[in-house]
Amino acid sequence: MADSVPVRCPTCRRENAFTPPTFPCACGAPLTMPVLRGGVPVEILHRTWQASWVEVRCEVCGRQDQWPAPESGCACGTVVRVPVVAAPAAPPAVRDAGPPAAREPAASGPRPAVLRPAFRPVTIRTARDCVTAAAQYLKWLGFTDVVRTQERAASGVDLRGTGVVAQVDPSTRSTRLREIECVWLNGLNDSAIAVFFSLAGYARDARARADALHLPLFVMDLTGTPQPVNDPADELIKYGATGR
Repeated sequence: MADSVPVRCPTCRRENAFTPPTFPCACGAPLTMPVLRGGVPVEILHRTWQASWVEVRCEVCGRQDQWPAPESGCACGTVVRVPVVAAPAAPPAVRDAGPPAAREPAASGPRPAVLRPAFRPVTIRTARDCVTAAAQYLKWLGFTDVVRTQERAASGVDLRGTGVVAQVDPSTRSTRLREIECVWLNGLNDSAIAVFFSLAGYARDARARADALHLPLFVMDLTGTPQPVNDPADELIKYGATGR
């Protein structure tokens, strides 16, 4: 476990012990957020996607990736974002561009939206139908090799394919925060996008956490047609598997 560091609340000036979170890097090594000792924490008043992530380099494999910015809560109710040591800039890649005629034109402008035929829903009568409908929807989005997993009880993942993991909640209660975090960690471990499908919708804190993690949420009706719940889901529909 990482050593705790003192974090002073900017509101009440109370000093709290904070243990930096540790995440699994794609190489398998544990990566602990390098909290900047003596750094000034910033109170979170408005959440944005860009501010919720920080770039950190793995000391084992050298991979530089984005991770959730560490946050600390105080007993007075204030939540702060804890600063981390900035990742060193990666050196630019050097390669032979070749003769002018062989060079590829630079990409410019926004990503094009994916054009696809209308989705054909699967009527939901059982919990198994719910998972089948979600699998068909992911294939429609471009994840063509999605299959049902056999170890759902152990992993918390119902569907898995190249670049994607998904969990399906067919129950009649709202999906909870822990389930959102579970599938997100599975996606993080597999370097894949994590997606959630729910029949009864999401608890408020689960929805907020998914927004902060940029995790696509869908709700399903009995016709078997998933509907996007948040912006990440809208983006996934627009760009599909090619937009990762």
